[in-house]
Amino acid sequence: MTFRLQTQSFSKNAKYFLTATVINGIIFNTWLLFFNFFILAKGFDKEFLGLINSIPSIAGLILGIPLGMLSDRIGRKKAMLIGLGLSTVAMGLQVIAQQGWLLIGMAFIGGAGNSLYFLSQAPFMMKETDKNNRSLMFSLNFGLNTLAGFVGNLFAGQMPAWFGKFLKVPADSVTAYQAVLLVAVFFGLFALIPILLINVKKSSVVMVDSPKINQWRVLKSAVGKPLTWKLILPELLLGFGAAITIPYMNLYFSDHFLISSQRLGVLFSLSSLVVGIGSIIGPRLVKRYKSKIKVVVLTQSSSLVFLLILAFSPFYWLAAIGFLLRGMLMNMAVPLYNAFCMENIPEHEQGVVNSLISNAWTTGWAVGPFLSGLIQIRFGFLPLFLTTAVIYLFSITVTWLFFGKFEQVQALME
Repeated sequence: MTFRLQTQSFSKNAKYFLTATVINGIIFNTWLLFFNFFILAKGFDKEFLGLINSIPSIAGLILGIPLGMLSDRIGRKKAMLIGLGLSTVAMGLQVIAQQGWLLIGMAFIGGAGNSLYFLSQAPFMMKETDKNNRSLMFSLNFGLNTLAGFVGNLFAGQMPAWFGKFLKVPADSVTAYQAVLLVAVFFGLFALIPILLINVKKSSVVMVDSPKINQWRVLKSAVGKPLTWKLILPELLLGFGAAITIPYMNLYFSDHFLISSQRLGVLFSLSSLVVGIGSIIGPRLVKRYKSKIKVVVLTQSSSLVFLLILAFSPFYWLAAIGFLLRGMLMNMAVPLYNAFCMENIPEHEQGVVNSLISNAWTTGWAVGPFLSGLIQIRFGFLPLFLTTAVIYLFSITVTWLFFGKFEQVQALME
């Protein structure tokens, strides 16, 4: 089936969902680009920055399983509406809050909302697709989010200067950054509209709190399966490896190469563009190799070369190339692995197991950013890059050992 036919086969619900992905992608990537600078401009130190970047993941870690059960109980549409709405409001309150404790509290609430929104997505996409268009749906969801980030970062990179001139303040002042983030939060509310348009009858899943199915039995059954833990381990490793470097890429380029906000915005927008393109290429590679796991291992392994180029390059242009290609190759694998996980989980367990897999990822993000902030102060970025490379290598290895032959056996049985 061609790309055009696959996209035409998507349901209206799937198209509404992808529209929300685009809107949220623009806003969320704008937030990521400037939130670190906003916190530092307010006078907080890097240790506090590391703490507040860890808080959303801590919220997801603590509440992940209950939120997965909630998603199964109330349905994907309601779960995504509540999660996205909650996270957007919390982001807005973070921008206007003054006290550190309030910033942390809102980060926790926002993290819980994000977790509910994102862990509901994979089961929703499974319900709305079939084996012919599933890989493309997962990849488009991921790719459109990053392509939207290209647009967001491209314009957001110029916005501090615009607001600086309009408000007559420096472009790197807390006032300019605050204005950018408030605009992002306002437009983020529009992502709720396409979610509201989803037909709940078609998008709902089997409710696991029905008389025939007990939630806690579902959880116990899922946890008792070796396959569940095999699916979790690679994500646990990847999450920690990413958490100690990825949240600080903007600071790395700003501090190490002394580039302006405008150039940083262009770089991050290009990163979103190439990641989006890569995610669309991913399903084509799956079709060629007839294997999701082979493509996951191949692309993640290739990304390590460019991670090391990023770490050791003394030249901005070379580090930028390493940054762009590392991001494309590593992230190309994300939707493919997610689709592989969902395909091997019974429908009534998808919400719970997806929350377990999500928790594995957020475990690393709960502690990684804070530890990274401490290490940056004392030793700089190089030890962090090397640690990330080693952890990624472990994750790639266990993915292949667990699922290389497993997927081949499955293919023969079909």
